[in-house]
Amino acid sequence: MSKTALLAVFRGFAKEAAGTGVTVNSVIAGPTHTGEVEDFVYELVDSALPWDEAQREFMRLHRPQSLIQRLIEPEEIANMVVHLSSTLASATSGGAVRVDGGYVDSILP
Repeated sequence: MSKTALLAVFRGFAKEAAGTGVTVNSVIAGPTHTGEVEDFVYELVDSALPWDEAQREFMRLHRPQSLIQRLIEPEEIANMVVHLSSTLASATSGGAVRVDGGYVDSILP
């Protein structure tokens, strides 16, 4: 429910900014590689495995719906934010943009 509320708030901000040249979008991140997530992965798979192998095993066993079959790097989310902040995305406003590696199996956010 909280995610839906946040999307509604951002959509409201986008409506308030209508006609000003300011765009407002939500970025919905999927499973992201952080230190804490790395610890979590090693709790679920063999901690003796090198990171790349551990990540592949984790995704195969616990996140098989991911289309990219790996965790998202924080820089990849930042890249989307930079794109949405640029003039290249000037016609994108009020949207919920996923950076989830194809993790969510639906058309709408």
